[in-house]
Amino acid sequence: MTESRTKRSIQNVRIALIYYCINLIINFLSRKVFIEYLGTEILGLNTTVVNLLQFLNLAELGIGAAISYTLYQPLADYNKDKISEIVSVQGYMYRKIAGFVILGSSILMFFFPLIFAKTQLPLWYAYGTFLVLLCSSLASYYFNYRQIVLTADQKDYKITINVKSITIIKSVLQILAITYLSNGYLWWLLLEFTAVFITTISVNLLLKREYPWLSAQAKEGKWLKDKYFEIIKKTKQLFFHKVGSYVLTQTSPLIIYAYTSLTLVAIYGNYMLIIMGITALLAAIFNSIGAGVGNLVALSSKEHVLKIFEELFCSRFLFVGTACYCVYKLAPAFITLWIGAEYQLDNVSLMLMVCIMYINLIRTVVDSFINAYGLFQDIWAPVLEACLNIGLSILLGYWWGIPGILCGVLISLLLIIFTWKPIFLFRKGFRTPITVYIYLYIKSIIALLLTTIVVSYISSHININPASSYVNFLLYTLFTGGLYFTFLFVLLYLFNKGTRDFMKRIALIVKN
Repeated sequence: MTESRTKRSIQNVRIALIYYCINLIINFLSRKVFIEYLGTEILGLNTTVVNLLQFLNLAELGIGAAISYTLYQPLADYNKDKISEIVSVQGYMYRKIAGFVILGSSILMFFFPLIFAKTQLPLWYAYGTFLVLLCSSLASYYFNYRQIVLTADQKDYKITINVKSITIIKSVLQILAITYLSNGYLWWLLLEFTAVFITTISVNLLLKREYPWLSAQAKEGKWLKDKYFEIIKKTKQLFFHKVGSYVLTQTSPLIIYAYTSLTLVAIYGNYMLIIMGITALLAAIFNSIGAGVGNLVALSSKEHVLKIFEELFCSRFLFVGTACYCVYKLAPAFITLWIGAEYQLDNVSLMLMVCIMYINLIRTVVDSFINAYGLFQDIWAPVLEACLNIGLSILLGYWWGIPGILCGVLISLLLIIFTWKPIFLFRKGFRTPITVYIYLYIKSIIALLLTTIVVSYISSHININPASSYVNFLLYTLFTGGLYFTFLFVLLYLFNKGTRDFMKRIALIVKN
């Protein structure tokens, strides 16, 4: 079973990385074309509409995560009937949610003239964008929900191949339409709408090939939901975590828009695209591990689970530390080359964004194990996180603008995600003293600080201006990023047993 987990994880990582590289290039090109041909205001409007729609998608309540948790054991046992029943319950619950989203969307659109009063764009831009993206959400509720089985079964790479291929083709066509056709945004919306239908058909054909026995029916879920009361219980708990997640990822652009303009939302979004690109890269490498962790917890001893936790933490810390350093040092130069120096944010805002990025990236190790154990009962934590996030962002944003808004986000993360979540996992999941984690973290942070000091000193003596050309940017990135990664790896290898165990695992995989 361990070999199966490892093999599937490697396959997921390999495919995800290939599509990540293609998708990243297209995303940056697409945004540059968007700004150049349509303007930052349309881009800011697009971002704001996405944030509003994500608010309605809070109705999903975390059902997907609850279903994944419930599927780990039946998939390990290959219990086809139970898998079909669980997915049927998901389908029934998603139908109810879709109805709520439709109702909420209808009400929200009445307020669009008020919400977008500051923009000079025609109001149909907001309505058209919202309706197209709404169709995409509804398709996942009505037709694509069964793909959760592929994710829980560590077959994410098959979803990636099907869905990402369609997304890449769609994005290329959108770039061409914006560049060469009149009414470019109208064509953008039409292609977005068409891709929804093609993706839905592709995903369902894939499911028929992979699981021909999967007979999930949403109407049967109505009678089965009482049998799987654990799903309802976990969903109720996860709702509060979904609220916390939404507030973290989606409210900052809305608050920035409230205090400033759609143009500044777009500038903030440029930096977020860089951060999301790095996040997607690490997701391509590590996210497939989530289902493997669920399988691990279901079948392994506590000692083995703790050993794997330390391996995953140390390996992710290496990549996250390197990524954060590179973003802080290189983001301004990249923005200058990509779209122009006039789109840069101040250094304080960038530093705060990198700190937020660090916590969001490193938290996924703890989150994977929390999800695997089904530990969602700390509903007070996301509620407090959301209150701190919004309250402090509005208060500090009033006084200090974007840096104040980002400070509000960072404070909420430090208190809940950085501090409480590891305590909760070690107390309720591992049932092991938190001092184990603190000791591991202190050693890792010391290695990170030493690496940052040494590499910053060396880099300051390199006579290359990364903002002068893409060639110089690439050379500087390879030198700085490579040096940082190597130095941090050596220190982590010396300080932490988890890093040494991880390298033994990699060596064994390569050998076999």
